[in-house]
Amino acid sequence: MAVMTTSPTPHSAAPGHVIGHDDVTDSTAPSGFRGGFANLPTDHPLRSGRTLETPLLQALTARKPAHPPVWFMRQAGRSLPEYREARGQTAMLDACLTPDLAAEITLQPVRRHNVDAGIFFSDIVVPLRLAGVDVEIVPGKGPVLGTPVRTAADVAALPEIDDDALEPIREAVALTVAELGETPLIGFAGAPFTVAAYMVEGGPSRDHLLPRTMMHADPEAWDALANWAARASGAFLRAQVLAGASAVQLFDSWAGSLSVHDYLDHVVGHSATALSAVADLPVPRIHFGTGTGELLGAMRDAGAEAVGVDHRIPLEEANRRLGGRTVVQGNIDPALLPAPTDILHRHVDDVLRGGSQAPGHVVNLGHGVPPSTDPNVLTDLVSYIHASTVASGRG
Repeated sequence: MAVMTTSPTPHSAAPGHVIGHDDVTDSTAPSGFRGGFANLPTDHPLRSGRTLETPLLQALTARKPAHPPVWFMRQAGRSLPEYREARGQTAMLDACLTPDLAAEITLQPVRRHNVDAGIFFSDIVVPLRLAGVDVEIVPGKGPVLGTPVRTAADVAALPEIDDDALEPIREAVALTVAELGETPLIGFAGAPFTVAAYMVEGGPSRDHLLPRTMMHADPEAWDALANWAARASGAFLRAQVLAGASAVQLFDSWAGSLSVHDYLDHVVGHSATALSAVADLPVPRIHFGTGTGELLGAMRDAGAEAVGVDHRIPLEEANRRLGGRTVVQGNIDPALLPAPTDILHRHVDDVLRGGSQAPGHVVNLGHGVPPSTDPNVLTDLVSYIHASTVASGRG
């Protein structure tokens, strides 16, 4: 296992300098925060001011950072040789639940790429494992449940997450935050629909037909399952925030399979429940889905300060659909990462121009980093984005 020896270089201040207040309060916090600083531990990176004025937090609270902040979904993972070395033959869920290993993997892309945030290394089914659900991540396939959850009786038999079971998560986050210094950590969880879809199907699916059928054929059982998933994801988010995460993202990878009607009637309320688990804390909440161009407004209204946009819709259009009043995140097409540099940079410039029309813009991909990606491409891309003047209108 690799050992954490080198802290990432903070982007916003000289090493050792703590930005802002010794103890940030609701009255001393910059505009854009919901409040609730007193609900955070006194050494939390937001309350202590360490991450308060970083580019990521400035963008997420609709302030203008010195440079566009950038991080990548799945930045910690198979694209990095150091990840493959650190994880070795350790099973995915075991890696997620080994605090020093999860922390090391989270830190690797921050060290290598100089991104503006770490994203906590975990998986959306980790809360299931913590609750005692029989789930494994099968290499080459994805999450697989020992027994699918398809009836009201199945749902009623699901165990709840005990707070003590979250201790490995809190420990991993604390280790990570201690090494990150002034670089913020983003906590994450799977959105209730995507988590519940895995549970109903018993594993990955192309069309998610079974959960979409269940919400109509047995709506009470569906609501009970989605509510269970919302509570599990909410507890997972809250544990990460109280341990030191400065922002959170709710991933709804499969929401694009839903009609607008089904999303509004059977799904978005459960996403709101998950996001409400940290509503009393000042962390910005990002809500991301794939294929969700028609759902952006509802995703924001579920309780998000920022909406993640995939590569299928231009950010100009996303901003229009959001009424020009919501921070956006995205949306470089991962398919262009291997393209010639001039083509990739033109695409990134378009993304930066589109994002500049929103109140705030966090640069990201429209989906996760493909495992085959050359890490040097991402490192160079971060440097290009940090130096860009496109969004400022000077380029």
